[in-house]
Amino acid sequence: MSLYTRGNDVFNVNPITGVDEVLSVHGSDFLWAVTAIYVAAFICLLILSFAAKESERVFHYLFTFVLLLGGITYYAQASNLGWSAVTQVNHLSNGITRQIFYAKYINWALAFPSLALALGLISGVSWTTIICNIAIAAYWVLSYLAAAYTPGSNYKWGFFAFGTLAWLVLAMSTVNESHEAAARLGIGRDYRILSAWLNVLWMLYPVAFGLSDGGNVIGVTGGAVFFGVLDILSVPVLGFVLLGFARRWDYRVLSIAFSDARPSREGEGFVKESGPVVASVA
Repeated sequence: MSLYTRGNDVFNVNPITGVDEVLSVHGSDFLWAVTAIYVAAFICLLILSFAAKESERVFHYLFTFVLLLGGITYYAQASNLGWSAVTQVNHLSNGITRQIFYAKYINWALAFPSLALALGLISGVSWTTIICNIAIAAYWVLSYLAAAYTPGSNYKWGFFAFGTLAWLVLAMSTVNESHEAAARLGIGRDYRILSAWLNVLWMLYPVAFGLSDGGNVIGVTGGAVFFGVLDILSVPVLGFVLLGFARRWDYRVLSIAFSDARPSREGEGFVKESGPVVASVA
């Protein structure tokens, strides 16, 4: 019996034409590996969610969604789909037109706000702060998307500056203000580790963008590897670390045991899982 190795034929099925700087076969191979990591993490987390108490599944559900989202967007990139050719203005020796994957911005536009939501739920800050952080995270990503798709003009760096400013505001909120609230709930150490980890990674996204989709300094494959490593560390790795810490937390103290109070079947009020009435309707 003969054994055959199946090569990556993505570029035969989904070819690239009329673009100077494009993803390589090795870059596609790497993106397939990232896709596999996201999908494996999604399946693992989905299984773990069934073992958790219903009132303690909020982070399971949140990261399950983010992992599933990352899986499909990385699948699109690995398949050489979800991109456009954009004219460059910087480092033209690396290519006048560059392959820009909008699929990764779709991923970040939902993943970054979800991560901001996770930190907000842990810290115990007000919902107004959480919603503000979610909106700022989305603004950040959309600003970078606008910068990446600004053709042949250095005005792209204006969008980049607005987006990076948004990240600075988000960092100040998630590192300083939110840490103070988390400390009052007794999980200041855990929150400090999680927020510092995420913000160090977030700090590297402007660097990666400036070198790749923004400045055209490194190739599409180099940018894919840079962003791929950052995404793995900020979603699958951070997600499982957070869930490891969460085993020590009291979800009721954090006010995130959302299923502890639910409408009764008779529609007469709200009851706890254990049975006593919390509030009733006359």
